[in-house]
Amino acid sequence: MLTNKIIVLGVTGGIAAYKAADIASKLVQAGANVRVVMTKSATEFVSPLTFRSLTNNPVATEMFNSTSEFSIEHVALAEAADIVVIAPTTANTIAKLATGIADDMLSSTVLATTAPVVVAPAMNVNMFQNPVTQDNLAKLKARGFTIVDPVYGRLASGKMGLGRLAEVETIIGTIKQVLGRSGDLAGKRIVVTAGGTQEAIDPVRYVGNHSSGKMGYAMAEAARDRGAKVTLITAPTSLLEPAGIEVTHVENAVQMKEAVAKATAQADALIMAAAVADYQPKSVAKGKIKKEAAAGLTLELVRTPDILTEVKGNFLRVGFAAESEDMVANARQKLEKKQLDLIAANDITAADSGFGVDTNKVTLISRDGKVASLPLLTKREVADKVLDKVMELLTKKPGK
Repeated sequence: MLTNKIIVLGVTGGIAAYKAADIASKLVQAGANVRVVMTKSATEFVSPLTFRSLTNNPVATEMFNSTSEFSIEHVALAEAADIVVIAPTTANTIAKLATGIADDMLSSTVLATTAPVVVAPAMNVNMFQNPVTQDNLAKLKARGFTIVDPVYGRLASGKMGLGRLAEVETIIGTIKQVLGRSGDLAGKRIVVTAGGTQEAIDPVRYVGNHSSGKMGYAMAEAARDRGAKVTLITAPTSLLEPAGIEVTHVENAVQMKEAVAKATAQADALIMAAAVADYQPKSVAKGKIKKEAAAGLTLELVRTPDILTEVKGNFLRVGFAAESEDMVANARQKLEKKQLDLIAANDITAADSGFGVDTNKVTLISRDGKVASLPLLTKREVADKVLDKVMELLTKKPGK
């Protein structure tokens, strides 16, 4: 979704300026046309040549540059931009933006643009928490700026505190969310589940599965990037929490059912990409079962809740079927039994499809009997194909 988007990347003078190079690189890899604007202080930390090499575009550092390709550069960049992103943003630049000061290339560009602006602060913890900085950030939020809050961690001073630049993936995720606000799913509420549930045996052990959560997270991010308001209900995974998405963490099937019931109260669609355990131990030991006492251990299992069947509501229902044999037949049976609108079936025995990998090969089966077999795609590409079908079905669904 970033292909051919013109992104003005502002870089200000803080030690986190080196991370802006990674942001620029990843945006270019995603197909964006990145135009970097650096403050004078930023050039003390990173050379403009670094950004020129990464973006293949000239870097703006001065208000008046007679060799620029733009006649009045700050105005031209401001008008061309699809989005302006400032990362890192110092307290000084935040103060300038809040008060309308335009005494350098970056602040003038922001003042002249009508494009959305994303600000990612990074500074000393005391500077960030200073009431003046907080007031200035509140002013920017009130004017429609998007703030990517800093995170807790080790700062340049050697102290631990709130002030580290947000993760690069979080900043890029926020850019995608902001650019996708007017997408085809704008105004829709989508609930996505992800990961494999963990059904406790004792405080240490659990019954689980091999789900990595990658398909569900890809679904949530794709829906976000198309303008939807997304709630992601996730079982434990090692994945970074996606930006711009309401995330609810659960561990087991009962918790997931409760979270889904709450989240779908006003949802347009539920996409169940989670691998919910079919069984759970009938009873959970209060203390850790000792190895010596567990020789020949037998677990009595009972069925977990069937979330798609038991949670009611007037929303579109999309399921996933991970099958090892008779994929289409078993997926059809699941679609009919659970009264789904759409199901995505995949063969988990294939090396390039299913758990833990970044690709998937699915077959989409809808309630009207239509079957669409997709080629091997990345999970993000699969997510967009599923959402294409979701959008088609939503336009036909009464009340949606």
